[in-house]
Amino acid sequence: MPDLLQSAFLPSTSSPFLRATYSSRRLLQLPRPTRKTQICAKIREIFMPALSSTMTEGKIVSWIKSEGEKLSKGESVVVVESDKADMDVETFYDGFLAKIMVEEGGVAVVGSAIALLAETEEEIAEALAKAASTGGGGSAEAAPSESVKETKSEVEKVVEKVGPSLPAVQKVVGLSVHPASEGGKRIVASPYAKKLAKELKVELGRVVGTGPLGRIVAKDVEAAAAEATAPMAASSGGVAAKTMPAAAGIELGSVVPFTTMQGAVSRNMVQSLSVPTFRVGYTITTDALDALYKKIKSKGVTMTALLAKATALALAKHPVVNSSCRDGNSFTYNSSINIAVAVAIDGGLITPVLQDADKADIYTLSRKWKELVDKARAKQLQPHEYNTGTFTLSNLGMFGVDRFDAILPPGTGAIMAVGASEPTVVATKDGRIGMKNQMQVNVTADHRVIYGADLAQFLQTLAKIIEDPKDLTF
Repeated sequence: MPDLLQSAFLPSTSSPFLRATYSSRRLLQLPRPTRKTQICAKIREIFMPALSSTMTEGKIVSWIKSEGEKLSKGESVVVVESDKADMDVETFYDGFLAKIMVEEGGVAVVGSAIALLAETEEEIAEALAKAASTGGGGSAEAAPSESVKETKSEVEKVVEKVGPSLPAVQKVVGLSVHPASEGGKRIVASPYAKKLAKELKVELGRVVGTGPLGRIVAKDVEAAAAEATAPMAASSGGVAAKTMPAAAGIELGSVVPFTTMQGAVSRNMVQSLSVPTFRVGYTITTDALDALYKKIKSKGVTMTALLAKATALALAKHPVVNSSCRDGNSFTYNSSINIAVAVAIDGGLITPVLQDADKADIYTLSRKWKELVDKARAKQLQPHEYNTGTFTLSNLGMFGVDRFDAILPPGTGAIMAVGASEPTVVATKDGRIGMKNQMQVNVTADHRVIYGADLAQFLQTLAKIIEDPKDLTF
């Protein structure tokens, strides 16, 4: 029995989340002294696992195994999209995948059945009968949203107009084995790219992904469809070609439901409204930091890593700014300084975490950051890589934004919004006019824990580190 407690697919007879079905009716009795009670589970329900502490439902990205296939303990069965990442889910039992109850693209709440696993091939029929008697296991949560089914892109409309020549859409760019596909065993694509491929009848196996680690994203599918329809557009007098630019855009007036990640972001932002926050801004001169960055950029150092390192060193001197309040009655001085940095990805926002940023050297920190960004955009981050942050950075400076406010993530004490470094005319101490590069930072903090003086002192320390960045390379 202890080995039954190691799986996300756990049988039990008492909990609604952990259930098992049996081929015959059994009565639970205390074992007699002279006999051993042997419980033999024949058909098991595979459940939607909780892949993170904030996950309440998951979306089936793809089934790696098909109905009727034999499964071995430890094999990946299904790819599930949680609120933050796509993760392979393994089985901890041998058997046969008897019935898939939630198809690709379907959504199921955590703990609900998504498939049936039969112990032997002979019991597959029994599993199918069980699924049929319960309506196939379908539920409102497991069915794709009707609004998703009704939404059509402009590309699809163009393809429908072409009509008879539709099979040509499948003749897309050459076959490629994607680095993130486990040696070509499965196609790695974003959920939206898979949905779009079905709508446009594009064969994903023949699309070359341009996303991180070879992941196929929506623009790759659109490019494949456009390439296939281009000859047909030319033969029709260029009508379709004139319509194609609107294909990559947004269909005005359409209603699009939240993705799993967008839903999680929405819930977190609403939760943030219950925290009393305040904001403090500060102007920092970046001439020295810019010079250092130009000097060591060729060694793989990123500006994000420099800012994270400077912030971590400042937090080490002001631990209250690195603290957090979760219950409203106490706060915690966090033992580690983990800098979470907001990253925009396809269909949402995620905050990869640079753990112990005050202890790592700048070169290690930069390598780690590049690795985290690649994994984030490929939706391959593990939970500890995005939910362990103690302080958050949000940088819109690369877009030319000079200042903005950020919303405090739940469970943290502060977040710093970083604007662009821009040449600014300033007055020097001797009364002359000079030119310096300066950036604006605005910190949003939890006022239950952090007060104005705390933030002011922290920002003074941060400014000193950035304006004299010799400590950043040690």
